[in-house]
Amino acid sequence: MREGRVRWAAGGAVLLALLFAGAAAVASGRGDGEAAAPAGTLAVPAAGSADAGFARDMSVHHQQAVEMSFLVRDRTKDEEVRRLAYDIANTQANQRGMMLGWLDLWGLPKTAPAGQEPMAWMPSSGHHTHPGHHTGASSAPHDGALMPGMATRTELRELGAADGVEAEVLFLQLMTDHHLGGVAMAEGCAGRCAVPAEKRLAEGMVRGQRSELDLMADMLAERGAAPRP
Repeated sequence: MREGRVRWAAGGAVLLALLFAGAAAVASGRGDGEAAAPAGTLAVPAAGSADAGFARDMSVHHQQAVEMSFLVRDRTKDEEVRRLAYDIANTQANQRGMMLGWLDLWGLPKTAPAGQEPMAWMPSSGHHTHPGHHTGASSAPHDGALMPGMATRTELRELGAADGVEAEVLFLQLMTDHHLGGVAMAEGCAGRCAVPAEKRLAEGMVRGQRSELDLMADMLAERGAAPRP
């Protein structure tokens, strides 16, 4: 348990370090990691491109995963769940830093243009549907769940109020939904994005999150639960 406390006590510093590490990788957003192109020849994605849209939307998606990971940290003493949450927080904070860095490099805004809904870059996403969310949870559109798999504000409050095994199961179910949505988004970028480094990042997200989906299914089964239908 002491090891777990040390890991999480250092969590904030680690996340900051990862964000700086992500900034060091920003140059890869110029193209394929080769020497910088001559001045004036840098191909910058358009604000409405899949490259820009994925970077903006997945940054928001990742931020919620980090938030959920820190929520469950305080709701359970189970080291397996805390280790998974720690890994997700570190990985997704690092990736988020890279994507925001690319937007800076491209000189593009980090938020979508006024009037443009999230996921407009992936029109076949079906992002108005959020599987597993409680029906009637809120009268507000999507209750804060703007993209596939995102938890609603109501669900985040439920996670923050849960304890022990209840918190573990809810976290694993919410994160399973979140990863399923994230995989769909990353597959969309892998097929639509033009910047090679961003395509590689998206492909890596698909592999990593699919592996964690298998792990979370096993962890839910160990707790007598299953992913939500």
